[in-house]
Amino acid sequence: MPAASDQAPRWSTSPTRKMATIKDIFAVIKGREEPDRYVILGNHRDAWTYGAVDPNSGTAALLNVARRLGIMLQSGWTPRRTIILCSWDAEEFGMIGSTEWVEENLGDLQSKAVAYLNVDCAVQGMGLFAGSTPQLDKLLIDVTRQVKDPDVEGKTVHDTWSTMNGGINIERLARTDSDFAPFLHHAGIPCVDLYYGKEFPGYHTALDSYIWMENHGDPLFLRHLAITEIWGLLALRLANDLVLPFDYHTYASQLQEHTNVLADRMNNSQSVSVIHGFINDLSSAATEVQKEAKELKLLDIHDGHGLIRRRLLNDRLLLAERSFLHAEGLQGRTWYKHLMYSPPEDYESELEFFPGIVDAISRRGNQSTRQRQAAVRQELWRVAMAIQRAANVLRGEFGAHNKPINFSVSMAP
Repeated sequence: MPAASDQAPRWSTSPTRKMATIKDIFAVIKGREEPDRYVILGNHRDAWTYGAVDPNSGTAALLNVARRLGIMLQSGWTPRRTIILCSWDAEEFGMIGSTEWVEENLGDLQSKAVAYLNVDCAVQGMGLFAGSTPQLDKLLIDVTRQVKDPDVEGKTVHDTWSTMNGGINIERLARTDSDFAPFLHHAGIPCVDLYYGKEFPGYHTALDSYIWMENHGDPLFLRHLAITEIWGLLALRLANDLVLPFDYHTYASQLQEHTNVLADRMNNSQSVSVIHGFINDLSSAATEVQKEAKELKLLDIHDGHGLIRRRLLNDRLLLAERSFLHAEGLQGRTWYKHLMYSPPEDYESELEFFPGIVDAISRRGNQSTRQRQAAVRQELWRVAMAIQRAANVLRGEFGAHNKPINFSVSMAP
């Protein structure tokens, strides 16, 4: 047997495993009038390789937002509501950093969080792409009208965004590939997700380098600047507006569109038509809230009664999104509690809304047609009740006006 010094080295093909402590980092700018209301901005900082796009382009934008807010603070400015800047750890391991924080602080977040604004891969090419919960659509569009387009001189981001795909297209956030997932799918907090460039061919490879970014992704770093400005302006509006800039008309319209698409897919519009009445009620509640908000904006900013009324209205606007949660969650996937926008069980599904209904339709297995019809009826009822809860919350009413619902579901065997 050869001496130890003469033996060939032994290489292990097993991956090295080690325990590591996850470290989320926060900066808090305390609000002067509503310190217990939180506008949260987040980006993760762990990467697969060099991470110039994912996540360092977003980290650079977050640091730039922080720098600008710091300058404003030095000049004497403070926000009306608290702003929290978050740098998440272990995102690439399944959103561990953000998910653990949301779960640990769930009670506070569900009662106090205004919105979560996410930027992951800030820049991976040309063109703005955005996702949001529908009540933030109008705010997002308004903000893009204030920012110069980074690629076309004399145009705003809104100008090029609206012509890029033949019109403004805002994604609904049913995917689970970034840190907005726990905030929306589990906690029911309104969310926005922003990025430049639809696809990046070097995603999670060694090509994700500063060299690629400097030569191809954003040579003048003007797209980084645009994302920073959009992100920061969204935060300032949500933190400073007297009445939260939420538009639930847009939410109701979007849910109506979803219901129409679902009816077409089921070849049975009658089975989902009952939901339309609840959506109309949500739209009526949104009209009432819009009228009230217009009135409250005109009141004296220092009037005590006006301050209380604005606070109560803002609370209703803030909590309406939570109405779309169900305590028991989705069947077989109880962590996902949002009945409008959680990921469907079938990740190849083209429907990215009403996940419980979509799951009930797609589950065939050993179920009979009658069993599947019953499952779909149950999910339709849960969605209808969630929409009614949201309308009641917007009105400031207790959910005591529940009407009996008669569902008739017909499905092909």
